Amino acid sequence: MSEFRVPLFLRGEVIEEDWKTFGGRRGSGTFEAPDTAQYIDRLPLSSPLAMADLYEISFEEILDVLEELGRALDFEKNKHLQQAYAAGLVAANYPPALLANSYTTLPYAFDRESIREIAETRIGIDYLEGWVPRTLRDGREVRIRAFGSRALHVPAGNGGLVSAVTIIRNAITRSDAIIKVPSNDPLTALAIARTLAEVAPNHPLTKHLAVAYWKGGDLEVEQPLYRPENIEKIVAWGGFASVKHVTRYIQPGLEMIGLDPKRSATIIGPEAFQSEETLDEVALRAACDIGVANQEACASARVIYVLCGSDAQGIERANRLGQRIYEKLVALPEHISSKPKSFDRELRDHIEASRMTEDWFRVIGGEDGEGAVIVSQMDEPVDYSPMLSGRVANLVPVDDIKKVTEAVNAYTQTVGIFPESLKRELRDQLPLFGAQRLTSLGYACHVTTAMPQDAIEPVRRMCKWIVDEECDPEKVFPMWKAPALA
Repeated sequence: MSEFRVPLFLRGEVIEEDWKTFGGRRGSGTFEAPDTAQYIDRLPLSSPLAMADLYEISFEEILDVLEELGRALDFEKNKHLQQAYAAGLVAANYPPALLANSYTTLPYAFDRESIREIAETRIGIDYLEGWVPRTLRDGREVRIRAFGSRALHVPAGNGGLVSAVTIIRNAITRSDAIIKVPSNDPLTALAIARTLAEVAPNHPLTKHLAVAYWKGGDLEVEQPLYRPENIEKIVAWGGFASVKHVTRYIQPGLEMIGLDPKRSATIIGPEAFQSEETLDEVALRAACDIGVANQEACASARVIYVLCGSDAQGIERANRLGQRIYEKLVALPEHISSKPKSFDRELRDHIEASRMTEDWFRVIGGEDGEGAVIVSQMDEPVDYSPMLSGRVANLVPVDDIKKVTEAVNAYTQTVGIFPESLKRELRDQLPLFGAQRLTSLGYACHVTTAMPQDAIEPVRRMCKWIVDEECDPEKVFPMWKAPALA
């Protein structure tokens, strides 16, 4: 028997029939969703001209609707969010308190001024509202406007905020969105969409939102849908396999905006050991970067490089910091971080093997799957560092920053750094190796969507930048008057 159902949301209409059974991730049981292939003709817009209604509303009206939507996303009162939470308890790897917190904080994403800031800093509201004029050097008059696109979104399932961000970005850019929900967060986007339909029935923002589930690779759905005549952009989050899978459909007229899988790093300077108070603060900040959302985010700290030296004294310092970080980690409030719901068996085996090699690694904690800090007793990370999850981090003592830059590459998203002076020293170097975001230690997972993401500007790229140019022959030299070359 299926544990929950995922209806199909088609531009304001909720469809609950033609059920088909699917399996969840990590053996999390089964669920049912309508057979999307039966509705493939209704999923995309019948014509691009159907988007004209989005240009009959002002940006302030868009803000009005999103603000009202945010107020209606009250976890204590919203039955759709409560259903999403119940499904998440089955489908996701988050403990109850952590999962509930992701829903109680959801309304903050819809703060009016925060959304205005995203639109202004990432695009420019003038470009969203109309044609922005400019005179170029050669005399021509150009007017530029940002138009929305027909987009397919494949969001990650590591938190309900991703669904909220997707819907907000779609509204800001006046785009048409089809959201393919992930099996480990099957109902959040649907809950937001159903709430939108209740607060703004028949509104253009509602009419340009579809939410569906189908198994990735279902050719009955993807082959007719993933075509330039139906969609213009695919915004793909998630793991390597899912992003790689989408690339098979990319062709002229169909662009992929890839928010592909990333790893992050942490760098702690020798200033951390100046005093016991400083060491405590650094340990708490590092624990926060490890523990927030139980280390499920790309931005989460995993390998932490400590510039304390790799001699006996340096390793002793690293061990002391590792012990402090572990103590702070397990003491974090449960709505921020807690013992993982499940723990990867292969990772557990690696940790236990490391525990038996004390000359190379010191393992602090981890006996009960509550999380652990592995302190390398040399200047090398554990060879299974890509697997680190479930609140497990690896401290690596190093003598020189060159050891850190060698580990930074195109897959490095966030680098948390202490102190600020070290960050300023490295900010012109680390991006050359591939780092995409440098932040203060303790703020790796404290992000804002008013910034670029993964070294690109996804909101800006969701738009089509259209040019209307006027060339007066009196101002712009006409080609038909050009003399023949001798």
